[in-house]
Order: sequence, then C-alpha cells, then structure tokens
Amino acid sequence: MDHQTPNRRIPVKIHRNVSLIRCADAATALEVSSLKSMGDSILGRLDERTLLVRPEAAKSVVEELRKADLHPRVMS
Repeated sequence: MDHQTPNRRIPVKIHRNVSLIRCADAATALEVSSLKSMGDSILGRLDERTLLVRPEAAKSVVEELRKADLHPRVMS
C-alpha cells in the first residue's frame, strides 16, 4: 500500500536578519512579549518559547530584559 501524501501548500512566512529570544518556558516568553518596551522590537513567535526580534533592536532588547530582571544569556 502506498502512503504518499498529496502535494499541499503550507503557508510560510520568511524573516531574514532576525535575532531570537529563546525563553525557558512559554510563560516567560509571554511575559517578555507583553513588556511595553518590547512592542516595536518583537516581530512574532517562532514557537511557544521563541520570539523573533528585529536585529537592530537586539541591544536594546537585552537591556530591557536586564531591567526586567530576566537575566538574558547572549549568544552569537
């Protein structure tokens, strides 16, 4: 029996030159995304724990996370 799936289109949104915030859990990601200071910097979510950030805003996002006492670990 052949188990091939039919060709289906899957909607995809591509972002180039973005930074990511990977949170320990979904609750922390929600907390980060709800900070008013992050409003213009966050482009969206990759999954429940990962946020997409404008690359030009990366430094200010790290500063805001530190101010919110969230202790970011920066990786290149």
